[in-house]
Amino acid sequence: MLILNRQRKHPVRTAAVRGFLIELSAALNLPSSEFSVVFVTDAAMRGYNRDYRGFDKPTDVLSFRGDADYLGDILISVETAYNQARRSRTLDLETNLRRLMLHGLLHLTGHDHETDNGEMRKVERSFRRKFQC
Repeated sequence: MLILNRQRKHPVRTAAVRGFLIELSAALNLPSSEFSVVFVTDAAMRGYNRDYRGFDKPTDVLSFRGDADYLGDILISVETAYNQARRSRTLDLETNLRRLMLHGLLHLTGHDHETDNGEMRKVERSFRRKFQC
């Protein structure tokens, strides 16, 4: 697993991120631990969201599935995650980042909340409780 921090506006504890991803990968019974998580700025995320989804605005998380033994890439806008946490009474940045990594990994394993009649939401809720995110 590769973790890259390509933003500097908000600190990200990469050691804690790695520990969480190791536990989450085991709980999800992932066939591979080959994936990346990249923390980016809103500006970078806006470009990816525009280029790959046609939405000219930043979003919190994007997942790009890989092939063969590589699960894929998860991009997370730390600025958006920070702003979401600031508006929440229950979330802090670290908890929100865990929540977004979970969401991204579920997409990499084939879940799609836009087409699965709520199945991904059920699975995600269960793992949020388990990992307190």
